[in-house]
Amino acid sequence: MRWFQLTLLGIALAGPARGEDIVDVLRRSQQMRLDMVEPAADGPRASSVRASFDQLRQALPAELPVELRVIRGETLAETLHGHIIVANESLADLPEGARLFVLAHELGHVASRHWLQMGQVYRRWVPGEVTPQTTDPVAGLLGREASGLSHRQEFEADAYAAQVLRTLGRPPQDAFAIFTQTGVQRDTATHPGTRKRLASLRAAQGGAGSGSDAE
Repeated sequence: MRWFQLTLLGIALAGPARGEDIVDVLRRSQQMRLDMVEPAADGPRASSVRASFDQLRQALPAELPVELRVIRGETLAETLHGHIIVANESLADLPEGARLFVLAHELGHVASRHWLQMGQVYRRWVPGEVTPQTTDPVAGLLGREASGLSHRQEFEADAYAAQVLRTLGRPPQDAFAIFTQTGVQRDTATHPGTRKRLASLRAAQGGAGSGSDAE
């Protein structure tokens, strides 16, 4: 889930208008990102992604507000505006368990209201109108807190996805399959690295082995 720039560079690029608060600016930045994604053409790959998403939705509360958009490009999957999941048609090329995990992970961000949580952090540090005078002094501290929260949210979304896959009767190994496909990733401002995510998943599953050589 890459939907937050954890420095205020993204906010500056979005060009806050007079009187906007921080969540307004973040929302507009999200919309700019959404407007840039390229929809996938209808076809077998897009249909496969939608079928997996529908399978997951049937196992979740009907009232969960979520929309799926199948896209092309570099993004594998992310959640925008807290309820719009963009998922790459290339997910169709993954093993079914890995594909379900990626989509369930994004559903975890929606169900856990991670967008709202992050917005509350930003608003606490920048409570009024967005100006250089209100953002520059807190940028470093805000970035560190937002990064820490983003990492926790990734762990939560992984655990949520693993639980959903268990509900569907999928084997425990499915929760680890995507990490075999993508290889070892290092920590970023928004995402913990592969080793940390695997360790968190193993703990959530009671120490179950991954069957993966990603480490």
